[in-house]
Amino acid sequence: MGRCDPEEGQLPAPVKPPDGGWGWIVLFGCFVITGFSYAFPKAVSVYFKELMKDFHVGYSDTAWISSIMLAMLYGTGPVCSIMVNQFGCRPVMLIGGLLASAGMILASFTTNIIELYLTAGVLTGLGMALNFQPSLIMLGTYFDKRRPLANGLAAAGSPVFLSSLSPLGQVLLEKFGWRGGFLIMGGLLLNCCTCGAVMRPLDMGMKRKMDKTQDKYEAKEMLPIGGKSEEGISTTDGTKKAKKAKKKPKKGKKLLDFSIFSNRGFIIYTIAKFILVLGLFVPPILLVNYAKDTGVPDTEAAFLLSIIGFIDIFARPACGMVAGLKWVRPHVAYLFSFAMLFNGLTDICSARASNYTGLVIFCVFFGISYGMVGALQFEVLMAIVGSQKFSSAIGLVLLIEAFAVLIGPPSAGRLVDALKNYEVIFYLAGSEVALSALFLAMATYCCLNRGKKEPPPDKNPTTGGGSDTEEAESDVQEPEEHSSDNHQPAHSTDNTMVAASEEANHVAEEQSGEGGGCPERDGEVLVRDGCNADQMVERDRF
Repeated sequence: MGRCDPEEGQLPAPVKPPDGGWGWIVLFGCFVITGFSYAFPKAVSVYFKELMKDFHVGYSDTAWISSIMLAMLYGTGPVCSIMVNQFGCRPVMLIGGLLASAGMILASFTTNIIELYLTAGVLTGLGMALNFQPSLIMLGTYFDKRRPLANGLAAAGSPVFLSSLSPLGQVLLEKFGWRGGFLIMGGLLLNCCTCGAVMRPLDMGMKRKMDKTQDKYEAKEMLPIGGKSEEGISTTDGTKKAKKAKKKPKKGKKLLDFSIFSNRGFIIYTIAKFILVLGLFVPPILLVNYAKDTGVPDTEAAFLLSIIGFIDIFARPACGMVAGLKWVRPHVAYLFSFAMLFNGLTDICSARASNYTGLVIFCVFFGISYGMVGALQFEVLMAIVGSQKFSSAIGLVLLIEAFAVLIGPPSAGRLVDALKNYEVIFYLAGSEVALSALFLAMATYCCLNRGKKEPPPDKNPTTGGGSDTEEAESDVQEPEEHSSDNHQPAHSTDNTMVAASEEANHVAEEQSGEGGGCPERDGEVLVRDGCNADQMVERDRF
């Protein structure tokens, strides 16, 4: 139950994404999951000052909590891919919601920073990972033509939850302390189980229709007839071969597809994302404490994250709509590069912001650029590898990004403790993001587009721009037409086979009347010595 494909662990190609219907419910579930997965590690930073006082640790030590959450979100990608391919999206998400909630509840009873790493970091991070990746896979199976817009709307969950969880965390911290805040946050994470419950696998209607057509054809072939012509036999053999060909892929079941590493576009994307993640999450994690150190009150400092989230809410769907335009979608990688460059330059230009007004301006531009990056990152990956290999591709990409997450924010926190200067951190983070943008744009142009040859014109051109599902539809129609074509000749030869059977019986009676001594066995007429071999006929039983 909840499995994407009961036979192979993945959605079969013939199933057409509905681009709507129940897909909107799946989109809402993905919206909530994305919000918790990306906003929660940043919102937890509100509690860092109190944790530093209670446990007598530095900022770099508390920053490891967010880093471990993100590392688990990314690093467990291959494990999550294997579990999804084996058990399906829905069961994995239900288990993930329980783990995420249990981690925060247990974190409220911890007595040292190491226990926080294991509960809030490892356990909650693992639970969110088991929710985040399956939700993206289900979103890709329900949407094709509207996929850029769907990705943008789902990605908007991150800023919506960031703008609400950060002030909520500040209120909980003031009224209940960090322990009570963690306990309530753990209860909120149980909503991930509800989102996992709505991840219904796509209907297998097309496959059932094909099986029904073949069963009807086989039933009519089993009806009693006088004999079988060569045409009927060849048709039956062709049907059996088609069945064997269909069963062959089941033997090569892959829990994790490593063949995507032969795709140059995937390699370029992975390297660019690794460099990007080194600096992308550093500014929002350090922003609250940076504002507090400059004299901004705690409530107003927490409100800065809400500004980023509010701008991000509109930036992501808008960018998804732009990416879905016909003249933009083929060049979505360059749009992604522009978004990363915009984000990096924002960090660099705002490094010297020393008052609340300057920080607000930084949050506005950072929210726009950060929303563009969030809306496009998985759309670019889906465009590179396709929906069928996306479950394996995202797991491997997230694993590689995990190393960058473990390097970036902790290193930035250690530099803050050593230098007591946030300006250098913003310069470094912005430079890393800008470098990833330049690498992706140049590598895409030089290694992919420059050497691309013009494909020969198709003899049978199709309309619609060649989406993933159009190939699937043609694969479905072909076996249906083949089965109907084979079914028609079988009916047209019924009279011929019956006539051949009657003639064979008449020849056999004449031979036995002449005393030829051709003995009969059950169901066949044998030829004696000297009889012509062409006169041997096999009769069907009734």
